[in-house]
Order: sequence, then structure tokens, then C-alpha cells
Amino acid sequence: MSFLIDAPLLYASGEAYARLAPERAQRNVARFAAAATVAGFWGVSIPLYLNAKWTRPVWKATRARSGRDWMLNSGVLRIDHKRNDAATHLVAGMLFATYPLWLLAGYRHGRRARAHLA
Repeated sequence: MSFLIDAPLLYASGEAYARLAPERAQRNVARFAAAATVAGFWGVSIPLYLNAKWTRPVWKATRARSGRDWMLNSGVLRIDHKRNDAATHLVAGMLFATYPLWLLAGYRHGRRARAHLA
């Protein structure tokens, strides 16, 4: 999980669910699946950003210097991951807040595509 990877994965997850789940699983079941998916992403990504000890194997496997380094830079960017200021945390919080929107966007796209196939 990282800010660069999470949005496309959430979008793809929403689209895949909309296209592949049976029609009976699209409304209420979809809401539960969406909540569980976003909770799973938040459950790993937020602790990574906060450098929780249990996330060490994740960021070590990606050759990052810390969980926050992985979340911010993903091995591609060069944002100062040691910076511990309100602006960085505010932007991170705003990015985390978009997670349900990415999933919903993918789901809506998948539902439109599914309707065109029917």
C-alpha cells in the first residue's frame, strides 16, 4: 500500500466487483464489500504512514526507509518522509479521505460497463 498505488488498486477493485459479482450481490452486499475493502486499505496504509512496528516487514520488503517513506514515495518520489509537520499530515489525511471515492469511481465505471454488455 502507498499513496501512488492505493488509488489505482481501489479503483480497479471497485470496477472488478461491479463487473464480476452476481447481480444479487450488487446493492447491500456491495456496500459491505466496499466498507471492508476500504477498511482493509486504511488498516494497512494508516499504520504504515504512522510507522507502526508491525508494518516493518512491509516497508522493508519494498526497500523503503520507513512506512511513511513507502507511503509518500513508493520508491519513486523524493518527498522528505522524516518531515513531521501539520501540512504533511493534513495532505496525508486528505489522501486517506479519498480512498472511498476511488473505490466508488471504479464501481460506477464497472456498473456502466456491465449495463452496456447486458
